[in-house]
Amino acid sequence: MRPLLRSLSLGVMLALAAGVPAMAEDPALASLPFAKKLQLAKAGDVDARLSVADAYENGAGVKADAAEAAKWYRMVALSGNLDAQFHLAKLVSKGAAGLKADKTAAANLLLNAAKKGHAPSQNLYGLMLQNGDGIAKDEKAAIDWYRKASDQGLAVAQNNLGVMMLKGIGTERNLDEAFKLFNKAADGKDGWAMNNLGGMYEMGWGTAKDVEKAKTYYKQAADLGIDVAKKNLERLGGGPAPADAGAGQPAPAAAPAQ
Repeated sequence: MRPLLRSLSLGVMLALAAGVPAMAEDPALASLPFAKKLQLAKAGDVDARLSVADAYENGAGVKADAAEAAKWYRMVALSGNLDAQFHLAKLVSKGAAGLKADKTAAANLLLNAAKKGHAPSQNLYGLMLQNGDGIAKDEKAAIDWYRKASDQGLAVAQNNLGVMMLKGIGTERNLDEAFKLFNKAADGKDGWAMNNLGGMYEMGWGTAKDVEKAKTYYKQAADLGIDVAKKNLERLGGGPAPADAGAGQPAPAAAPAQ
């Protein structure tokens, strides 16, 4: 008999923040003040334009401004830069002050980059398909895109695909495959995968039950700021139990709001 999924204390990491690649920036460019980067960007330097866009998106050296970030990402995206397309899609999907949300445009940007092999876009497009977020819901297609990104070694995609396998979403449930995927993603330093791998060891799903290993992975995830992992660790005696925790009950594992 298959174990009941509702008893598993796994965290499902299916959030838009997942899989965002860090902007690779030339050290010489990174050391420049924002005003100098902006000057170079206005002169047409592509790397500087990406750096300026990233600065506006994250409020690095300048006040955060999603509309300005989108403007600079768009300039670079028009030249076919896939990282810029991905970041532009992420901003357009959510919208912000001065930037109208447009899920369709975001999906088109992601699909274009995904077809060209951009792993973060493949993962995020899969997420949109899984949730029916601005496009028609298609869980089987979502799995295909997660797998493409997973095969490229993108840890967040490996975790997301593992969740699909674990829950049998768009495919037959496969606990062995889920365990392997969570293991790969945990090796890639994905905090949610570490938490999920801890859950697999705790329950004995896809592997032999090993509570000590479960604690180890919960601890690793907790150290990366995964709150549900902290609760899982406390529940197994890895720290002071929260006052509202039920005896022997798994911590809730809702995806973070975006």
